[in-house]
Amino acid sequence: MRMRNKPWAIDYLQSNNHIVDVNSTYSKKIKEFFSTDQPLHIEVGTGMGTFITTLAQRNPDINYVGIELDKNVLIRVTEKVLELGLTNVRLLLLDANTLMDYFNEDEVDKVYLNFSDPWPKNRHAKRRLTHSNFLTSYKQLLKQDSIVEFKTDNRGLFEFSLMSMNAFGMKFENLDLDVHDDEHEDNIRTEYEEKFSQRGHKIYWIQASF
Repeated sequence: MRMRNKPWAIDYLQSNNHIVDVNSTYSKKIKEFFSTDQPLHIEVGTGMGTFITTLAQRNPDINYVGIELDKNVLIRVTEKVLELGLTNVRLLLLDANTLMDYFNEDEVDKVYLNFSDPWPKNRHAKRRLTHSNFLTSYKQLLKQDSIVEFKTDNRGLFEFSLMSMNAFGMKFENLDLDVHDDEHEDNIRTEYEEKFSQRGHKIYWIQASF
């Protein structure tokens, strides 16, 4: 998600360092970033934060970490966390390629991937968040039998993800080729999901474990 550059973005995020880790201060000690020791879920790529803040409101007994590379996007998510007064959400200005530099092995209980950049050109396949390189990181940081949950409107990325996860030996726990055809009450629509659904796009959903 691209937004107009805000020269003051880093200063703003650092001024809210009780919510946002800009400098990897809590690398290898993420539990210290929260006031309560609870199960840990992470969202790789936050969008504007509707998904993670809604989850956090619904599940106060779970700690959520939103990972985002774009400092301008992270401003919007920070504003939502502050507005809602959420104490179980923390945000990282972090490149997803460095997940295992930040987290410990067997530390995370669930990973969410929502409407990730499809990187449609073949030469960019390694940048897709369901490429085997990323799956390797998820497997390391996740506890045994934990879930990777993935949603997209992009059929090409969906098919790539199915093949990538299958080749990696993951077990498909749930699979939905049209989430909104019979939408379950627990589904949280992201900003992208609302936009693409209004355009008539199908929403694909995968839950898979290692």
